[in-house]
Amino acid sequence: MSDLFPTYAKFPIEIVEGKGTVVKDANGKAYLDFTSGIAVCNLGHCHDEVLASVQNQLGQIWHTSNLFESSIQEQVATKLIAGVDRAVFFCNSGAEANEAALKLAKKHTGCDEIITFKQSFHGRTIATMTATGQGKIHDGFGALLPGFTYLPYNDLAALKNMISGKTAAVMLEVIQGEGGVLPATTEFLVGASELCQKNGALLIIDEVQTGMGRTGKRFAFEHAGIEPDIFTLAKGLGNGLPVGAMVGKAELAETFGPGVHGSTFGGNKIAMAAAETVIDIIFDDDFLAGVTEKGVYFKELLTEKIAANIVEIRGDGLMLGIELETEAGSVVKALQEIGLLTLTAGPNVLRILPPLTVTKIELEQAANLIASVLIKQEVGMK
Repeated sequence: MSDLFPTYAKFPIEIVEGKGTVVKDANGKAYLDFTSGIAVCNLGHCHDEVLASVQNQLGQIWHTSNLFESSIQEQVATKLIAGVDRAVFFCNSGAEANEAALKLAKKHTGCDEIITFKQSFHGRTIATMTATGQGKIHDGFGALLPGFTYLPYNDLAALKNMISGKTAAVMLEVIQGEGGVLPATTEFLVGASELCQKNGALLIIDEVQTGMGRTGKRFAFEHAGIEPDIFTLAKGLGNGLPVGAMVGKAELAETFGPGVHGSTFGGNKIAMAAAETVIDIIFDDDFLAGVTEKGVYFKELLTEKIAANIVEIRGDGLMLGIELETEAGSVVKALQEIGLLTLTAGPNVLRILPPLTVTKIELEQAANLIASVLIKQEVGMK
């Protein structure tokens, strides 16, 4: 019996080593990792340059607290905002980044109302759990925080009817990952941005899963050409080291003055060393173009091989969801048996999140493995 709280329904696999897209379990069995630690290891496992940066920092100093100056935090923030007039708050995780965003919006506007969307996922702290638009996340916790409203995703008319001068923020994901890999329409994103400006509310974009190159842009909101007031990052920012960030327009910085908010480990020097190298690599235009090209290539491969056995393939870049005609859990387990790690997103969606450094050969291997399982299941059903 485990001495851990049983908060995770774990697969019976212990991964003990990894390089790039390939990981090995404790028995020496190799897998293609198309989960990337749930979109964390965007540069693959044990990336040489990230490893070198972390090892260099480990030999200098690990942690000094945020009561002292940190030039590496300044360097990472400067690279992250890339010349745009913004400010950055560093923390440890996506939930913590979203928590900071909600606090900032409420304090800056003086309003309590937060609008989020059904099937969204924003975290598991009490505020981000409340922001999440899924009943299964709320069940059993009694009264949630007041002021949250959940609207249908991609429903601009519903948002127009609900938003008002009392709204502190509208919070959304450009692609709902945990909710089923559901993309927002450009019309919805642009409309939400305009409605926020008109009503004095802040637009918060949760880029925890879609950020750091995952969709072929630095951040997924760039596809729609909008400028959110706040966006949040984590997962791929540290490529495996715990780091999150809330990025807000510069005029919001004074709202979060000294003593208003904080994080003991936020901006830890080791995590910052990893993040600086990650940004240097991923924000390169050629790298991002490669992600887009590989995403299109993989979607074409999957369409060619499995279109007859599924409902649809959706998503951008290397964040894809395959909606199945049956439940996805059995497909995930069957793929594990033949050496491919994937995830579910809801009951019938297979979630595909390979490292952005994945090769075309590995994409072909994965497409063949997925096809073999789906065709076998289809034959079995008949």
